[in-house]
Amino acid sequence: QVQLVESGGGLVQPGGSLRLSCAASGSILSINVMGWHRQAPGKQRELVATITNPGSITYGDSAKGRFTISRDNAKNTVHLQMNSLKPEDTAVYYCNAEVLDSTVRWNDYWGRGTQVTVSS
Repeated sequence: QVQLVESGGGLVQPGGSLRLSCAASGSILSINVMGWHRQAPGKQRELVATITNPGSITYGDSAKGRFTISRDNAKNTVHLQMNSLKPEDTAVYYCNAEVLDSTVRWNDYWGRGTQVTVSS
């Protein structure tokens, strides 16, 4: 099995910054895409950012210009630096990864999520 554990969420004022981290552990042979999605109350889950193993990055519209995704392949971790946060960024942020696991198949895994609240 593979586990993804997020950290770094919390309460921040508008205009502030937060850095989210996600560590993958378990029966991992390789990881392709790692990324972040978010879900606000009453809304569908949406893409924030993804990064492939070679480093190709995709940002959702809400993240462009304010958020930066990065990863450490040696540590199986992915980070999301969030700057200029707005109240509309308030959501539960989920880490996900496409993992080649002990079944020798690529499977998608998700973390349990970390709450980010942007409020004065």
